[in-house]
Parts: sequence; C-alpha cells; structure tokens
Amino acid sequence: MGEGLVRILDGATFAVSQGTGDIEPDPAEPTGLFSLDTRFISKWVLTVDGRRLNALSYDAKQYFESSFFLVPGPHTTYTDAQISVVRKRSVGGALVEELVILNHADHAVELRLRMDIEADFADIFQVKDRRIEKMGEFYNEVEEDGLRLGYRRDNFARETRITVSRPAVFDREGFTMRLRLEPHAKTDLKIHVDPRAVMPGRRGLRMALPGQGRERDLHEDLDEWVERAPKLNAEWGALNRIYQRCLVDLAALRFSPLALGNSVLPAAGLPWFMTMFGRDSIFTCLQTLPFAPHLSQTTLRILAALQGTRFDDFRDEDPGRILHEMRYGESAAFEEQPHSPYYGSVDATPLFVILLDEYERWSGDSALVQELEAPARAALNWIEKYADLVGDGYIWYSSRNDRTGLHNQCWKDSGDAISYRDGRLPGFPRATCELQGYAYDARIRGARLARTFWQDEVLAHRLERDAAELKARFNREWWVAEGEYYALGREADGRQVDALTSNIGHLLWSGIVEPERAGKVVEHLLGPRLFTGWGVRTFASEQARYNPVGYHVGTVWPFDNSFIAWGLRRYGFLAEAATLAEAILQAAEYFEGRLPEAFGGYGRSLTSVPVRYPTACSPQAWSTGAPLLMLRVLLGLEPQGGQLVVNPAIPERLGRMELLDIPGRWGRMDAFGRGRMHPPERLC
Repeated sequence: MGEGLVRILDGATFAVSQGTGDIEPDPAEPTGLFSLDTRFISKWVLTVDGRRLNALSYDAKQYFESSFFLVPGPHTTYTDAQISVVRKRSVGGALVEELVILNHADHAVELRLRMDIEADFADIFQVKDRRIEKMGEFYNEVEEDGLRLGYRRDNFARETRITVSRPAVFDREGFTMRLRLEPHAKTDLKIHVDPRAVMPGRRGLRMALPGQGRERDLHEDLDEWVERAPKLNAEWGALNRIYQRCLVDLAALRFSPLALGNSVLPAAGLPWFMTMFGRDSIFTCLQTLPFAPHLSQTTLRILAALQGTRFDDFRDEDPGRILHEMRYGESAAFEEQPHSPYYGSVDATPLFVILLDEYERWSGDSALVQELEAPARAALNWIEKYADLVGDGYIWYSSRNDRTGLHNQCWKDSGDAISYRDGRLPGFPRATCELQGYAYDARIRGARLARTFWQDEVLAHRLERDAAELKARFNREWWVAEGEYYALGREADGRQVDALTSNIGHLLWSGIVEPERAGKVVEHLLGPRLFTGWGVRTFASEQARYNPVGYHVGTVWPFDNSFIAWGLRRYGFLAEAATLAEAILQAAEYFEGRLPEAFGGYGRSLTSVPVRYPTACSPQAWSTGAPLLMLRVLLGLEPQGGQLVVNPAIPERLGRMELLDIPGRWGRMDAFGRGRMHPPERLC
C-alpha cells in the first residue's frame, strides 16, 4: 500500500482513498470501496463550484473512520480560504460520509456541491492483476431519492445504492446540490453508500453484505473488545502502545463469513486478503489464545464446516483437507480461479488439529472437541492417507490444477521460495521441512484428543507410534551433515533441498527436533546468516537466491519470528527467545506499533531502522498477532493441568511487565515478570 493513502476497514469491507478523501482508479493501488472481494465504488470525487479540494490535514481516528480537512482550489501563500470542508467518513458494512461546509466570510455565499461517482465492480483479483475486464452488463438507475449503480453477469449481480440526507439532483454519474450559507455559518449532510448482493430472478431481493444490518455502535464495539482483553502494564512504554495497536487492528480484521451471522474470525490482511484463509486464521488464533480465545472457536467451526469431502482437481480438494482460501467475487463465482473454496495448502490441515488441541488446553472447552471429533479424525486421516503423495510417510504437495492452482502450497508460497542452496528449483511433488513438523505435532496432539475425549485408545496408540517413527526418520533423512542444519525440502527421489532458511525454527515449535541437535539449530537461527538484529530472515544471506527485499527469500516476517521464538522457548533457550522477542518488538516500535506483513532483511549494522517492504499488507492478522505471541513467550505462559503456569524470561531493557485478567479454563489470572535476561554472549 502506497504512502499517503487513507485506509479504513471493518472486517471484509474497506475503503482506500487519497488524502483528500477522493477516490479515483489507480493502476498501482487498490483505491475504492470494497466488500467481499468486489469494488463497489471506483470513483468518488467531491468538488465545490467546479473546483477540486485540497487537504490541509487528515486524521484516521479509528480503524473504521477518518476525517479530512479541506479547502477549495490550489494553495496560495497569502490568500485565506473563504470556505472549508470537513469530510467525516466511517465504514461498517456500509460507508457513511458526513460533509460539514463552513463559510468563513462576512457575507453569504451560494455554492454548487458536486459528487462524481462510478462503480466498476472489479473483482479484487482483477485489481491486483491490473486487468479490469468485465463480461457482464452495467446499469445506472436514477431514483427519486438516490442513485443505484449495478452490474449483472448471469446469476452474479452486485449493486451500490447512494442516498443523501437532504435534497439533491441525481444523475447517472453522481449528484449535485445547491447550498446557501449565511456569514460565518455552516451546514452539513450525510451520504450513505450501501453495497448489496442481488438475487437475480427474485424480484426486489437485495441482500445485505456482512457487517450491514448489525445495529451496533462501532465505538462501543471497540471499547468492549479492548475491555474484554487482558490489561498490559509495561515499564517500557512503547510496549503498551504496541499492545493497544495490536488489539485495535485485531478488532479491525474481524470478519463474519456469510454462513456464520455475527460470529467472527480473523481475516488475513488488507488489502488483498480480507477474507478467510485456513493457514492465516489458524496461526493468528494460536498467537492470540491468551487474549481472544473465542476467535479460535469460530475459526475451528467454520473450517470444519467447509472441510473437503471429495476429490476435485480444480480446487485441489481431498476428503478431510482444510481449505486454503475462500473468495466471494465474480472470478470465483465463474470458476476463473478456484477459490470457492480452494484447498491448495498442505499445512492448514495439520494446523487445524494443532489449534483444536491448543484451544482445549487453554479454554477447557471439551464440548467443542467432542463436536469436532469427525472433522478432526478426517484431518488426521488426510495427513496419513492423502498427503503422502510419494508413499514414504512424509507430507508432500503438487497442485492438480496447473492453470490457476498454487504451485507452492506451504506458507512460503511464492514461485522462488523453495530452492536449493545454489538457486536451483526442485521438481514436484515437493516436501518442506516444517510440514513434517506440523504432521508430527498433529499426531501427538491428536493422540491426546483421542485418548482423553474420544475414548479411542487404538487411535491414540497408532498416532503416537507413527509420530515416533516420523521423528526418527526425519532426523535421519533431513539433516544436512555438511552444514549441521535441517534441509528446507526434499524431492521425490530423496535428494535434500539444502537451502538454510527460517523454516528450521518451526521445527523447534513442533517438537520434531532431537534435543541434541537443537543447539545447532539455534546457532543458525541467531547467527549472522539468518539473524538481522531485527529478526530472523526467511533465507540465509549466502544462499544464491537471497534478497533482503525478496518476498520469501530474505525478508523478515514477524509471524514467522513469533513461532520461532515459541520454539526456542519450548527447547529451553529462554535467553535466545527473549532476544528474538525484543528484536521484533523494537521493530514494531519503528512501525508505530503496526508490524507489516514483512520488512527488509537488512542487517541492523547496516540500517538504523527496519526497512519497509514495498507491497506488504498492513494491517495483517498474523503480523498483528506476532507481538501478542511474543508476550506469551516472554512471560512463559503455558496451560498445564488446568492451571496457567507463568515462567517469565524478559530482557533487562524491557523492564517490568504485568498482564492482568488472562482468560482461560482457570477463569482469569495475572502474570508478572521483570527484565533480568541478558542476551546470549555471541549476540553482544
């Protein structure tokens, strides 16, 4: 997202404008009003007496509202503006814009206010690909009290309806209004923009999109959300601000799928991923369990409801497979891409089982474990039966949709993300190391669920046996003896894809690493080839494809680092976990509390501030969750035997912190810690 753009959002509905509040099509930026993967407003330009307005300033007060302070005409040095305009905009399903026009002159003025409006109904994929080609029919209908803009293609139809709170003259391109203001007077009006899905063949039936029709005050809603979360008091003041920013951004990203009414789960990120992603939503829920455990309940239920049931090559669907992505726009409706839903990720399925177990351990919600027994069993069966494309016991991937499917189906899904040390790309099918860790962890956790809740000792024993065998084989066959680290991947013929990457940190989190090898893994993670001082980069610096601003081949991903820190903690490397947590939190301070999707992988000795990645999503759910998981790591929060264990390991520079009213099966508990941990000597 470019600098100078103003973004407001509420779940799957968001608006992106220039600093004046105007919206015009921009081939390089996703400007407009979007909801459920469709752009409902592509042009929204305000003029007064035929003149554009210039911004004095703007204020994005909350995630769902902004204000623009404007004057007509060009700026001049010595001419005072006689008229000023304030645009107050909010989005909550629909968009509401309030205009306040002020006359600063000592005489009355008559003004002609004009709003030019267009709706191209572009699919979000068309905007992203900069290719707006529509095959349907547009229509504009001038009504007595408003304007209706529409688009129809067979059974897919969308409309935008615009109404104004005072008399206006509407035409097919917008509306005009004549105003008279007395000396030093002001007037105001409200404009409502309602995006709608239309049901063709059912006369007059127009369906509100998610977020609309909910009678709620967004200020009260945000206050309730923040009040429900634990309270953080930190001696390092920046941490309090980062925490508050994370809570607010998490609230902004709450998304209500069409099938769930007002229940919410985290959407992946603005602007391209404001929808449900299996992997992203699960990782975000794991990060936020101590702060918003109810998000996990909704996420697990909707993913279970949409779990694969058949073999569908176009969607890469198998029985038991958890979806990758769900889209609601035109391209999905007409199968121009497979996201309706699409199942092309291999990590979401084991992660589903991991989240179900971790959620129960945290919440004590055994009823959900019973409710989701069949989907969890189906996910475990998929790991064992359908994910093993080669027949060697590992999880593999190879898309069956060559035209529009994802080629890389792990979290590093860009085309060059999986490579050998010398830059060569492996063939398909591919297996990556972290997938084997997730499969191991899912079996261990699945065994606990089977034994404790489903009373299936046979399944529990088999899962534990298979997990032990997988761990032993993995440690034999994936260890790169020359470099003493785990290979990034494996080809079907057994060759190791020998790049050194951040993926090895996820192996610590999963528990698949043999304890005697953990120290070497940690040395690599916090050594100069991977650790930048701001975090662990995705690709080691001496690899052929390394690029500090390459999407998955050298940037630092905050989400990635949060799970690496959790893994360091799991293996007892408390000082190293604290060092990594501190680095990411310091980066968050430079980004004003809002960590982007990724940032540059330059070493801290080269840059005094973390370097922005040019096209990073922000806010993004699993980046928003990263500081929250880092808090869990620093305080050593772990549910054990129905209680919350607290074992803090906090860097000295962060000082004292306390997290109050942590929700869980124990009710509410407090955690305290003081910074005493010094960085490992090799990092000093």
